[in-house]
Amino acid sequence: MRIVVKLGGHLVSTPSGIRTGYLREFASLISELYDGDRWCVVVGGGAEARKYVSAARELGLNESICDLIAVKITRIHARLLSSAIAENACQVIPETLEQLVQYSSLGKIVVSGGLQPAQSTTAVAALAAEAINADKLVIATDVDGVYTADPKLDPNAKLLEEVTLSKLKEILGESSHLAGEYKLIDSLALRVLERSRIPAVVLNGNDLDNIRKAIQGEKAGTLIKPE
Repeated sequence: MRIVVKLGGHLVSTPSGIRTGYLREFASLISELYDGDRWCVVVGGGAEARKYVSAARELGLNESICDLIAVKITRIHARLLSSAIAENACQVIPETLEQLVQYSSLGKIVVSGGLQPAQSTTAVAALAAEAINADKLVIATDVDGVYTADPKLDPNAKLLEEVTLSKLKEILGESSHLAGEYKLIDSLALRVLERSRIPAVVLNGNDLDNIRKAIQGEKAGTLIKPE
């Protein structure tokens, strides 16, 4: 089975630092589950990326430069994770989608960060899933799945077991495209999921068992259904 996992930046980098223990446990899990097919893990920037982007803005740098800085941070996180996975991971971090596809044919897990400015790592994960003809995209975040509204703002928001892409668009509305401020799933990622028709699961990655269940085809988080 071909799998792409998006590891949200919030799971990797918090205001208190890099979650090295979590990265170690995730590396162990993904190595345990890996079946030798084409697998890819795309890592976000989290608090570390936002810290540097904030500094760049204070220095008067434009959003394109801020995006480039954020991409660099995600690639550092990818390097940390690929090193933790060790022999089961490709130890070259891709910088283009073409490289990602090429490395995925080597019998190793490809670990990637961002690829280019104005493109979230969720969009990179969706593009990677499409490019390698993945069977599933697992989007690991710091929330339990897709809610009827933002659960951090609306206490009455309800968790959905399944959601169509059209309904998801209604819920998310217009996502921010400022560097470091991409929401749960941005518009580019949604468009890629629409055309590729690859099923995606959004789940809380703080519990690694959720990631295990999703990869193994068990119920976890919210299933985003192609239409």
